[in-house]
Amino acid sequence: MAKHGEGGGAPPVGGSVRAAGHELRPSPDGATVSGGRAGRFWSARRIPAAIAAAIILGAAGLVLYDVAAVRAGHHAMYWRRRLAEELAEQPLDETWLMLSACVAMALGVWLMLLALTPGLRALLPMRRDFGHVRAGLDRSAAAQVLRDRAMEVSGVRSARVRVRRRKARVRALSHFRELDDVRADLDSALGAGLGELGLARPLALSVRVRRPKKKG
Repeated sequence: MAKHGEGGGAPPVGGSVRAAGHELRPSPDGATVSGGRAGRFWSARRIPAAIAAAIILGAAGLVLYDVAAVRAGHHAMYWRRRLAEELAEQPLDETWLMLSACVAMALGVWLMLLALTPGLRALLPMRRDFGHVRAGLDRSAAAQVLRDRAMEVSGVRSARVRVRRRKARVRALSHFRELDDVRADLDSALGAGLGELGLARPLALSVRVRRPKKKG
């Protein structure tokens, strides 16, 4: 779990804490609860932003330097003269040129998506009982809690839990008791477990129970 408040983040406790290395700020599409908005956490994405800024700054600075040098009476850099000659002679429908344009476009779209989407998909927002504190629960920690709940149900031999942003999928093996009874107990236990997670948006629950495959 990760916490974020006005006075600074809480120190990590245990293996399920997720706060270090991320700048957390409210999502504009968050739901309103008693303590305030409980939207998704936004990632700072420092590495992609720094790479994009460095590339753009370097390219812009190089072009501006060359333009200023030409205006001052010096010759243009070789790469700019060569580029102008190539563009004047190069057909625009060649495969490598089209492929390069597609790669550049894909890179631009990727950077735009990074800038416009929250990120931190593994962090589920929790209810805000206090307006100055924001908390999030890692999906792997939520899955572990639900798995422990499932294993406490009589008749469950093993269980696999996958937690997504809006749904928790539980697949259990039962080696005794009627499957319908085990499924009903799982629905009850896991429903209570989901409520105790304290998430801002309750997860939908999908439960499947089957017998282990017979060997041989």
